[in-house]
Amino acid sequence: MNLDPVHWHNGSLMILDQRLLPDEERWIEASDWKQVAEAISSMAVRGAPLIGVAAAYGLALADNDPVAKQGLASTRPTAVNLFHALDRVANSKDPLQEAHRISEEERAANEAIGNFGASLIEGNATVITICNTGSLATPGIGTALGIIRVLHRQGKLREAILCETRPRQQGLKLSAWECIQDSIPFRVIPDGAAAAFMKTHGAQFVVAGADRIARNGDTANKIGTYSLALAANAHKVPFAIAAPTSTIDPNTPTGEEIPIEERDPAELLEVAGHRVAPKGTPAWNPAFDVTPATLIDHIVTEQGAFSKPYDFGV
Repeated sequence: MNLDPVHWHNGSLMILDQRLLPDEERWIEASDWKQVAEAISSMAVRGAPLIGVAAAYGLALADNDPVAKQGLASTRPTAVNLFHALDRVANSKDPLQEAHRISEEERAANEAIGNFGASLIEGNATVITICNTGSLATPGIGTALGIIRVLHRQGKLREAILCETRPRQQGLKLSAWECIQDSIPFRVIPDGAAAAFMKTHGAQFVVAGADRIARNGDTANKIGTYSLALAANAHKVPFAIAAPTSTIDPNTPTGEEIPIEERDPAELLEVAGHRVAPKGTPAWNPAFDVTPATLIDHIVTEQGAFSKPYDFGV
């Protein structure tokens, strides 16, 4: 898919507004860091690697203003790529060139992740994934969806199974859209159908992305990933995490220390802006959950595919 959802153009940052996909392709032209921060916090731009790239450009727009760094850092607390990118730009002599460099590094990392991940999987594979981890979430081909793309290129993919990913439905809206663009065979299933699909249809691999990987391998990702890992473990289907090393946080010992963002309950209680729950319904709407390292068979990065026990303390 030839699309760069966050890119620099004539002194501004162009951001594809993913909230409107798949129905409309509308671009935000951000000329100051506050517009970038709003795009990140409102999920016009999303996906941990892409959030980091957008934040890097946002800080470049502000010429490394410390206030801008603090404001951008407060947008999404779970995705550690955000903080790594901001630190790199803040410590650089040329903020814009550093932002360009971060983007290109992520693009190259995705290709390596795709190849390392595909090497773990035999041919004619049915692969289950969750959320959107493709070209709309990262520069380049993506992480978990990047592995699926490489399998498709190699003729080893039978079918991608996309969990719809409630409540914002990034699997249904975004991953499906990407698969259609690249003619990747796929089906969408409700999040709650993953275990039943493994039992009745079978799967050869389950792969998800990550927003933060702790030093011991515990991984925060889109809510529902933990349930998917439990189902894969129960059905003896290999479960993997795919993410660049910028997602690994050696300063976070375990998943217990990963901050979990809680979002507006309206995302859960409404559909397309229309309330579907009874008035007064309470809700808990965490954006992420943490999958213990014990349930993760492989963590695939641009440096290779690692197996448990994990130690990312370096």
